[in-house]
Amino acid sequence: MADAQLSAAAPSTHAFPHPMANPGYGKRAAPDQLPRAANDFAHLPPREAAIAAYVDRLPNGADISVKTLAKHLPYGQCALRTALNNLQRTGHLRRGREHLTDSGSQRWITRSWWSRTARDDDWWATFVRGDVPKEHEPPPAGKPPTRARAYVLLAALGRTAPVLSLSAAACAELAPLVAEWFSRGATEADVLRALTAGLPVPVHSPVALVARRLRDKIPPEPLPVPRPPLRVLECAKCGIPGRPESLPGGVCGRCRGETVPPAPTILLRPSAVHAHAAATRAAMADRGERPRV
Repeated sequence: MADAQLSAAAPSTHAFPHPMANPGYGKRAAPDQLPRAANDFAHLPPREAAIAAYVDRLPNGADISVKTLAKHLPYGQCALRTALNNLQRTGHLRRGREHLTDSGSQRWITRSWWSRTARDDDWWATFVRGDVPKEHEPPPAGKPPTRARAYVLLAALGRTAPVLSLSAAACAELAPLVAEWFSRGATEADVLRALTAGLPVPVHSPVALVARRLRDKIPPEPLPVPRPPLRVLECAKCGIPGRPESLPGGVCGRCRGETVPPAPTILLRPSAVHAHAAATRAAMADRGERPRV
């Protein structure tokens, strides 16, 4: 329905390609989203649903600033600003800054994170910390333990290559080698391919041949998981950076009209202090302000 409303109301400029932001900026899709469906934005008012449907189909890096969206959608900048704030409050959008760790640069990049799947404040707080909860991940398939998987594969090896039929004792002896393959991310198909491709004729010792191939062809250990980037969220209205818990719905307490109590004294790690200070300086620079000495 949102798509139909948008198509009917969109001006002629909608036929032109939507512009991309400067490299490194623009829309960024949040991870672990549900597949696209017809009712993704049915919970939103018609205007917000139409804008959300449009933004959702834009590629990563697209310019989703209010000024650019106003040129491609049948809404003015004021209406778009209100709608985007509503999308932020309902969990589809967050704005902030990100610094890529190990990049060798001190530069913080402005981000507009978009999620087709509405997220609550707790999810966004976890995302900022770099530990995204897999709330929509399907349950485990119930695979047996690695050692048991290895034994079953070896016991059935003779069905794929009869010349490699192994005894129970041989399967138990070789299972740790196959288990090591699994621990490095290999699948059953990977192991079978390595063991059965290009077999010599005849095979004099199946146990020796399987053992040698398992040792010689084992894949490398997986690379260490890169450290997540440093992220800081910003208030949708005033742009002041803050902790996720202080920005429910993406808006700070002052902009919600709340009386903000004095901040408690909390000892932060030096890296957190530097991150917040750098984000604040970057936000001031974007607004043309000079940091106070």
